[in-house]
Formats: sequence, C-alpha cells, structure tokens
Amino acid sequence: MAQTKRKKSGHPAGKKQHSAPNKLQKPTAAMWIAGARVRTLPLAIAPVALGVGTSTIITGGFGTINWALALLSLGVALFLQIGVNYSNDYSDGVRGTDEFRVGPQRLTGSGVANPKRVLAVAVVFFGLGALAGLAIVVVTGHYWLLIPGVIAIAAAYFYTGGKRPYGYYGFGEVFVFIFFGVVATVGTTYILSGTYNVESLVASVGAGAIACAVLMANNIRDIDQDKVAKKRTLAVLVGNRVARIVYVLFMLVAYVVVALVSWIYPLALLVFFTLLIAIPAALIVLTGKTAKEFILALKLTSLVGLLYGLALASVFAFSY
Repeated sequence: MAQTKRKKSGHPAGKKQHSAPNKLQKPTAAMWIAGARVRTLPLAIAPVALGVGTSTIITGGFGTINWALALLSLGVALFLQIGVNYSNDYSDGVRGTDEFRVGPQRLTGSGVANPKRVLAVAVVFFGLGALAGLAIVVVTGHYWLLIPGVIAIAAAYFYTGGKRPYGYYGFGEVFVFIFFGVVATVGTTYILSGTYNVESLVASVGAGAIACAVLMANNIRDIDQDKVAKKRTLAVLVGNRVARIVYVLFMLVAYVVVALVSWIYPLALLVFFTLLIAIPAALIVLTGKTAKEFILALKLTSLVGLLYGLALASVFAFSY
C-alpha cells in the first residue's frame, strides 16, 4: 500500500525499484521502542531541566519547585518529541525518503509496520502532550498557553508532514532551536514561576544549539541519501564540508553560553567537564566517513545535551 502511494506522489524516491515488504513480519515491541528514537529524548529533558533550574532563581530556591508542574512540563516535551519522531517515521516512509537512508531501519520505510498505525501512534503521543499541556493551563490559569501549545503540535507534524514540509527546505534547525531550546526552557521557567529571567533566555540558547548539533550530525550521515530523495536539509544545502563546520559552531555556541554564565555563577565552569564527551563527538563529525561513526557522534552529542542541561540547571538551582 505504501509503495502505491509513493508512485502516485511522483516523488523521486518512488522511481527506485524495491522488493515487496515482508508482510509476514510484524513489528516487535523493540521495533516500536526504536521507532520512538530514544537517543533523541535527552533533547526534551535538558531544556525542561534548565527551565526548572532557572525558575528557582525567581521563586527563591530548589525547595520552592512545584514538582507536579515540572513533571507535566517534562511530559509535554517528551510526548511531543516521541510524537514528532513517529510522525517523521510515517511521513518520510510514505514519501519513500527512508528507502535511501543508511541509518537504523524505520517502521514505515522498511514496510514492517502499517503506515496508518505508525501515524496513529504519533497522534496518540501528540494527544498525550496536549493533555499534559491542558493540565498545566488549568493548574496555572494561563490559558493563553494554549496558543503556543497548538503551534508546537502543528510545527511538530509539518516538520516532515504535509505537502510542503519545512524540514525538506532547510528549516529543521530553526524548529529545533525554537521549540527544544527557547520554548521548552523559557516556557518551563514561566510555568513554574509566572515569569521568565535572563538566565532562562541565555540557557535556552545553549540547549537549542546542542539540539541543532544533534540534528546536524544526523543529517550529515544521510546527506547523500537525502540529495537523492530531494530532502533539502541544511546539511544538503550547505554541503558536506560546511555542514561539519556548522556542527562544531553549534557546539561552540553552547559552551560560549557556559562561559558567559560563569561570570555570575562560577560553578558553571564545572559544565566544561562535558567537553570530555563533546570534543570526541566533534572530532568524529569532522573526520567521520561511515554511517556507524555518525550514529556514534549523534549518541555522544545527545548525551552531552543531557549532561549539559542537568549540570547547568543544578548550578542555577543550588546557587541560592
């Protein structure tokens, strides 16, 4: 069924001949878990942690945190992250883009799972994110938050979904920076404190930059395949060599943030210990040639993002 749709779409990926999917094989629990792309979840956890940390500066310390709201904020971030991952699996799969990929097998593109079922799972997680967000609105009384919530869900779907997905035109990093940097960090701070501060804005830049680096590492791995599939990621648009440099620049921005924060919060210097992981990741991206190397770089960068967020959040939280 998925192949018929690709032929009708006229997408270049549909022109390549492939063997029929194995209809006898059913997706296992492990395959569905892999479809959630667990290695990307630190990108949802880190900005929320930073938002919690920066909110304590406003509310007066770690003991003032409303953990119910903090967990709901984390739920929104995680559910939307998982939702967008399954949505990407569906959208890239039905377009035929994933048939050229060199990374881990996808549910839709491999023919293992029914595309409609993958889309349904994505909708379920978007729904869970919406429910968590609605709970936040009810508890805080900030009903205007429904607007950015709807925008976030729409942006998540249209990243690779719809007729003209913006992820196919080099805007993926913009989405990641805004929603997994600024919105998640500053939004969490606002939910927990009723306002925001300079620390939350600055920290959001660091979280967003690392999230962009993760996406860039992923897209450098798939750059040749994306060219064939007419998926114009930023890596495709700037070229392989420049894309590797841009990855390093994204990581550099995150550590410039740490340097700036350390002027007021000296303990932030401890965050530089995450360079023990960030530097090897950058070296792999700069010199890597195989998909396996870039998958490792992606995992390391995601780990850097998690440790970076937790460490910097702790600096803010325990400085008062």
